[in-house]
Amino acid sequence: MADSLSTGREAIAVRQLKHLRSLLGALRPANSFYEKKFVTEDVAEGFASLEDFSLRCPFTTKAELVADQQANPPYGTNLTFPLEKYSHIHQTSGTTGKPLRWLDTTDDWQWMVNSWKDIFRTVCVDKKDRILFAFSFGPFIGFWLAFDAAMQMGCLCFPGGGLTTSTRLRVLIENEATVLCCTPTYALRMAEVAGQEGIDLKENKLRKIIVAGEPGGSIESTRQKLEAAWGATVFDHHGMTEVGPVTYQWARKANYLKVMEEAYYAEVINPGTNKPVAEGEEGELILTALGRVGSPLIRYRTGDLVRPEFHEDGLLLAGGILGRTDDMVIVRGVNVYPSAIEHIMRSVDGVAEYQVATTTKEEMAELSLRVEPENEVHGRGLAKEIETAIRGRLGLRVPVAIVTPGSLPRFEFKSQRWIKE
Repeated sequence: MADSLSTGREAIAVRQLKHLRSLLGALRPANSFYEKKFVTEDVAEGFASLEDFSLRCPFTTKAELVADQQANPPYGTNLTFPLEKYSHIHQTSGTTGKPLRWLDTTDDWQWMVNSWKDIFRTVCVDKKDRILFAFSFGPFIGFWLAFDAAMQMGCLCFPGGGLTTSTRLRVLIENEATVLCCTPTYALRMAEVAGQEGIDLKENKLRKIIVAGEPGGSIESTRQKLEAAWGATVFDHHGMTEVGPVTYQWARKANYLKVMEEAYYAEVINPGTNKPVAEGEEGELILTALGRVGSPLIRYRTGDLVRPEFHEDGLLLAGGILGRTDDMVIVRGVNVYPSAIEHIMRSVDGVAEYQVATTTKEEMAELSLRVEPENEVHGRGLAKEIETAIRGRLGLRVPVAIVTPGSLPRFEFKSQRWIKE
């Protein structure tokens, strides 16, 4: 097992180094953003190995990219080709700062579409499937790539932009959709609306729910709640506007994500020291997209916190995306991630929706929760049950207030449950 794992890792590294050298050869000196960056950091023309690359090549940060686009509007200087070569434009959701605009050539777009085809094949989606894409189809990249990939595979595709939740449910049921693509939050919202309208979701033809955009698919309690509501299997995936589709759910274990190493060179570092973490330790995911040449990203600090494990199948992220470096809140010495609160809330029966308020008192962060029960019966004793669950898992006393059913906001794409007060 150890020998085969070692041999497998070596073969992956050889292919990644070949793709990396090809990428760097294409963007230098044409890409002024990276040419200036590499000259400033005194990076030589080539790298002898992936280890040499990681040691000597500088990181790329979102702050750099934002500053570059502000100084060189509207698209910045991270462009390898003239503008007329680009055919697609998207922008980040802006949940962690100013949105970034991102351009792609036709070749780069197809490179990412091919990765999505691999994801569909892994989840056993083929041309016999009917897929509902329940997202806005706005400038955020969302499931645009997945839509193109599914069409190229011959699937019957239903764009769900601009529709109410009730209409999307009717489209799904009347057209006997077999696959649903959306965020975990919105899949829960659709189930909630179905219950309000007396729709039995287990009578539909749905067999797979592919989720992305936020943690949830790799959080056991959220996944179980979704599968119980829909009678379908949940499949997790994660990607970014800046780099494309990065991971998909490992076939052998639901709460593990597998990195698409043919497309990415991935590293995991300690954010404090910038040194690689040991296997099984938590660190920040660093990505180099090996085939996105027009708007490349080299050693990009994603801000995603992960726990790497190496397996004969490839690089795995245990527990999926654990959180983000900028989302963590330290409460009385305890590191609290939104994913930890999500797991607790979905483990408690009777929770329809929730909101987390963060406050700062004398430079100390404090949390409080507002919880909306599914009905008045569920509201009785719910606050105490949640407070007990949080204290048992995190060792913290967090006040919980029960609010009127229907009073908290609902979300069609990424949830925004954490607010600052």
